[in-house]
Amino acid sequence: MASVQMRNLSKAFGDVAIIRDVTLAIAHGEFVALVGPSGSGKSTLLRMIAGLETISSGTIEIGDRVVNDVPPKHRDIAMVFQSYALYPHMTVRENLGFALKLRGWKKAEIHQRVSEAAASLNLGALLDRYPRQLSGGQRQRVATGRAIVRDPAVFLFDEPLSNLDAALRVQVRAELRQLHRRLGVTTVYVTHDQVEAMTMADTIVVLRDGSIEQVGAPLDLYDRPANTFVATFIGSPAMNLITGSWRDHALVLDDGSVLPVDPALVPEPGARLTVGVRPDHIDVVTDGEDGICARVLALEPTGAETVIMAELAGATITIVTRVRLALGPGDPIRLRPVPGRQLYFDAAGQRITA
Repeated sequence: MASVQMRNLSKAFGDVAIIRDVTLAIAHGEFVALVGPSGSGKSTLLRMIAGLETISSGTIEIGDRVVNDVPPKHRDIAMVFQSYALYPHMTVRENLGFALKLRGWKKAEIHQRVSEAAASLNLGALLDRYPRQLSGGQRQRVATGRAIVRDPAVFLFDEPLSNLDAALRVQVRAELRQLHRRLGVTTVYVTHDQVEAMTMADTIVVLRDGSIEQVGAPLDLYDRPANTFVATFIGSPAMNLITGSWRDHALVLDDGSVLPVDPALVPEPGARLTVGVRPDHIDVVTDGEDGICARVLALEPTGAETVIMAELAGATITIVTRVRLALGPGDPIRLRPVPGRQLYFDAAGQRITA
């Protein structure tokens, strides 16, 4: 395995900047997820590590060598693509061993390495099948196995689960995480699905417009987002952002509602302030007069929980509750944020602390 170091990395197509001065260190054996909306540059950054995209400026190091001008086949990396990129005319066995055959390995050595990879991924019964005879999940495992047999220093995954249905994605991401724990190979994983990143990665890198917004452990980003972009991107459903004006140690919303906030906050009087609160940190008030008035827009019962969309001060917010409520669209509802579970952001969207 090897570390990956990016220093002041940039990429532009003509006058259009895709990656902007990215500096990132990935440790030996670390599983790092690159996340961000479409167009944020995450796949381009992965392809730059792989050597499939040229570098406009900056450096990439894999292990102890700069690889800016090293061809992809000499970077000691293995990449798994979104489309799996299996050879349709080859069996699973032939797909797994093809890279080793190109390297001139002996048949006995190829057989042993392919057998080990197949056993680790439960592919033993599929070795004589062709890709067209496999399910999506099986094809994904074959693509992963083809990377494993090469025994690379770094694994690169480019949205490998996006073609699978929801139930199969849950199963396969657990398999990939177990595989990483067993092999311990440095892994860089691109996904647009922040739930995938939260459940699989040791470290998440949030990208926007080619720049890094925040780097940290999944729960660090969830609990302590640096700004409103990360706050709403990490977590599902997204964090609610409620904006108002600071007045008399409270947040006065645009409809005149008053939201109590941390008394230790001391912004300028009249300053615009945004409170961030997770959907499961808002209680529905069912007795007494306490709470902020809102109006139900829609309900989504999911069994154990109910997701409520409500209008508050002209904005739509989301509440997740385990209480079954006899409510419908248009009904009034009173809400109370759980004390001590709010985050605060200034007018520029940066998190502030008391």
